[in-house]
Amino acid sequence: MVRIVLRIEGMACGMCESHVNDAIRSRFPVRKVSSSHRKGITEIIAENPLDEESLREAIGKTGYTVLSVQTQPHAGKGIFKGLARR
Repeated sequence: MVRIVLRIEGMACGMCESHVNDAIRSRFPVRKVSSSHRKGITEIIAENPLDEESLREAIGKTGYTVLSVQTQPHAGKGIFKGLARR
């Protein structure tokens, strides 16, 4: 699993967050996606790394700009971390 953090310019409200989240969910196989317009970030949890150029394109179509993409391993949280999902 990977955690992908996007710095995004242009989000100003909760609807902006929803537009970004929906664009990602509709185009990529993700486990979780959440955005914060206050922090200017979107966090994605996915099984595998996502193509950076495709992420930039999908979000660009919503009118926002991806400033940076950071990908790192993600082990999960809680008592079930590391267990295979069935």
